[in-house]
Amino acid sequence: MFDPVIAPSGTLLGLLQRGRGDGTLHALTAPRAEALAALNHCVLHDPRHDWQVENRSLYYARLYLDLNGGLDEVEAHLFDPEDIRETDESRTGLALAVLGHLASYGRQDALHLLRGYAARGANWAWALDELALRDDDAALRALAVPVLARFGTDAEGEAELAAAVRDAFEPRPWRLWAEDPRESIATRVRGAQETGCFDRWQRQLRPSGPRPDWSVHAVLDWAQQGVERGTALHVPAARCLVAVAGPEDRPEIVRAARDGTEGARCTALRYLADADDPDALALIEAAATYGPTPVAQAAVDAFERMCSIAAVDHARGWAHRPDVLGGAAGRMLACRGAARDSGLVLSALREAVRGDGPDAPTLWTLVDGAGRLGIACAAPVLRHVYRETASSHLRGRAARALAATDPSFPTGFAVECLWDCEETTREVAARHAETGDARVVERLRRLAADPAEEAEVQTAVRSRIAPDGRFA
Repeated sequence: MFDPVIAPSGTLLGLLQRGRGDGTLHALTAPRAEALAALNHCVLHDPRHDWQVENRSLYYARLYLDLNGGLDEVEAHLFDPEDIRETDESRTGLALAVLGHLASYGRQDALHLLRGYAARGANWAWALDELALRDDDAALRALAVPVLARFGTDAEGEAELAAAVRDAFEPRPWRLWAEDPRESIATRVRGAQETGCFDRWQRQLRPSGPRPDWSVHAVLDWAQQGVERGTALHVPAARCLVAVAGPEDRPEIVRAARDGTEGARCTALRYLADADDPDALALIEAAATYGPTPVAQAAVDAFERMCSIAAVDHARGWAHRPDVLGGAAGRMLACRGAARDSGLVLSALREAVRGDGPDAPTLWTLVDGAGRLGIACAAPVLRHVYRETASSHLRGRAARALAATDPSFPTGFAVECLWDCEETTREVAARHAETGDARVVERLRRLAADPAEEAEVQTAVRSRIAPDGRFA
């Protein structure tokens, strides 16, 4: 799947793609046709960079309700011939999740679409999971025949059915089908359930990883074999070293960290850093400065895990470096530095935005650090990240940092955050938004009464209610 193209943040489409609260507020005041066109574009062309963790479905479903939007374009997208050729669940996952929320709100057209797609669509398992949470037993039983017909009755088909049952996110439909009065359906599903359980048991009996009787040399060799296969194993290998290495093995591990093979070197660096070995910081600096890219990255990752006073002191000295170790030092100070490190964290934050833009991965830690340290002069940079990032998770972190650094947050961004796509961002807004704005009070009441809202958000809303029933 290609990275989505995100429209400018000042446009309605750009706001909706980012999941910003201002997107909903602007859509409700824009011409309805224009708002629905932008909304459909987002639902049919998933704008998330990481669709597995970022939330948009409830955000878009609520906007469909507010706009009284139809689902004709969603239906056309789901049942387009492309569904046969492009079976990746990312093509239809967002649309199906939106339909699931709409069904929860009582939209029967959404429920019928989910049933039809579960029977005929390529991403049927996702649709079935949505229905498992919302549909009645009779409707789910009616899907047994079309779903089971997807699997052949030969050995290969039965194996595929067993895997589908074993990996189902929501087991409710399969449990209903296992008790179906139609013996042909019940017998087949129960057989698939038994096969799935047996597969798990077999995998537990055939461990392929290291064993307790391995030596340090064997663990390091295993890590290098992973490199040769294109699989990074240095993290689990370092954990194995904890179990098998003794004090007498330290010289061998230090040698591996200094000049071993790639897999062995990455493993040894991780192990020594986790053990707070006295030579770890010097070895990490050498690896980050002169080592090949995989070793340098492993060294940086190992350094960022260290919690010792010596590691933080080294971070202060390395923070000015223009390489990956300097970036890691800035992030360490953001996580573990003291108030006197505020200038270094602020410099790292500004440099990251200036050099890599508002979506740089390093910003997640630096933004948190700016909020943790209460760096008030970081507010302009944080506001820029909030507006421009395409990541709703990073925007939520920026909102939390602004709540700690920007006195204008309660009357500014906190208001729009009440409509944000991420529940954690709505929770921050519910705790900080100034209730002098009539929109805030109305929105807080709606969130408190919405059964689809997360419990943490509703708890934050209720914490604002005074004894006389007013919002504080």
